[in-house]
Amino acid sequence: MSRAGTWFKMLITGTIICVGGPAFVQYIRPTDEELFQRYNKDIQKQSLEEGPRRAKEFDDYVNRLKEWSKSDKSIWIAAQEQADREREQRNAQQARVQEESKNQRDEMRKELLGEK
Repeated sequence: MSRAGTWFKMLITGTIICVGGPAFVQYIRPTDEELFQRYNKDIQKQSLEEGPRRAKEFDDYVNRLKEWSKSDKSIWIAAQEQADREREQRNAQQARVQEESKNQRDEMRKELLGEK
């Protein structure tokens, strides 16, 4: 057999593998609807209920990514800075709640002591 015949066989085999492999995978892969129909009825119900919430979370995340990308800083640094700001806000909120509850306790003690 000549070298040209060997090259031709290799070219045909490579084409079959490169084109046929992904085509076969695409053929046997189930669609989203088929996968959903295989779910348990409880899981289907849960998936339908959580769908809008998950879509909203994804949209919020994409919007945050867009906001972070507008900065001249790295996305990771911008995300970390936002997480730090949110953590500080939560800590401040907790401190306010603790301060309010302390004030309420003090007022209650004063009222109790004043009534005795």
